[in-house]
Amino acid sequence: MGPLLRIRYAGAALSAVLAVGTAGYMLLGFRFLDALYQTVTTVTTVGFREVQPLSPAGQVFTIALILVGVGTALYALGAVLEGLIEGDVRTHLGRRRMDRAISRTSGHVIVCGWGRVGSSSRQYLQGTGLTVIAVDRDPARLAGIDELHVLGDVTDDSVLAAAGIDRAYALITALDTDADNVFVTLSARALRPDMVIIARARDESSMAKLVRAGADRVVNPQLMGGRRMAAFALQPHVADFLDVVMHDDGLDYRIEQIEIGAHSRQGLTLRDLALHERTGALLLALRTSDGRFLANPDQTTPIGPGSVLIALGTPAQLARARTGTSAAGQPACGAAVTGSCASAPSA
Repeated sequence: MGPLLRIRYAGAALSAVLAVGTAGYMLLGFRFLDALYQTVTTVTTVGFREVQPLSPAGQVFTIALILVGVGTALYALGAVLEGLIEGDVRTHLGRRRMDRAISRTSGHVIVCGWGRVGSSSRQYLQGTGLTVIAVDRDPARLAGIDELHVLGDVTDDSVLAAAGIDRAYALITALDTDADNVFVTLSARALRPDMVIIARARDESSMAKLVRAGADRVVNPQLMGGRRMAAFALQPHVADFLDVVMHDDGLDYRIEQIEIGAHSRQGLTLRDLALHERTGALLLALRTSDGRFLANPDQTTPIGPGSVLIALGTPAQLARARTGTSAAGQPACGAAVTGSCASAPSA
């Protein structure tokens, strides 16, 4: 039995003793307040005085109350001190504060599995301003971290609910086994059909299964690591540049994705958009509504609802592209010609 459970049992037992003692003295002719006072002073061994003279029956009842009540009170006091000394009470109160903070959080990213892969995602996510909630079944992994976290088996839907999956923007599952990642992906997709889900796969054979389970993207760290090592061997400066742009928060420029709004007019081209002229951001690539990537697209390339721009620029330039206002006050992102411009979190 843990300290917190002992405190609950001891509190219940002490409450029962006080209730029985008060009721007993009232049957002996005491008023309620006098009966409660007599019970408390007897159980706590304070014993200032008897409220009124006791009959032989009252004396027998008091003896029984002392034998039972004093032991119960000492046990309750010991349970509370044990909980305080071992830190369980402080941990319990901290957990309740954490639960309240999570209940007020929305638009966050849930990271399932706080190992090397899961914890490595934290720095980049926090750099974009998103809140991270970590979930892991191993208390040692969560010990001492500053992020909001939930201790439990993430394959249990109630744990996902405790992490605020109904209000989350995205979920990253990086558990130890592909089977667990598939299970979490299935559960999360059933609970939130519209949420972004990124899954880790240890084996290449599991990548297709995770996609079928509902993952938007599947990442194999070993495969990606091997490709990056090859890129450093052949094109070290290109690989360094991409690393710096994507992961160095101290730089004045970065790459982001900007989605053309659903209400844009048909028949528009990149020339109509004039992204660089209006915002200063540089267009690197365009992803069409059917999923194809066009690198360094021609100015005559048509764009429409669902098209995604991959742009490089300073935070101010990208902010103008996202909000639809350039430095000169002219609509950007094609807002003047498309009517709207929406953006997802930084790429």
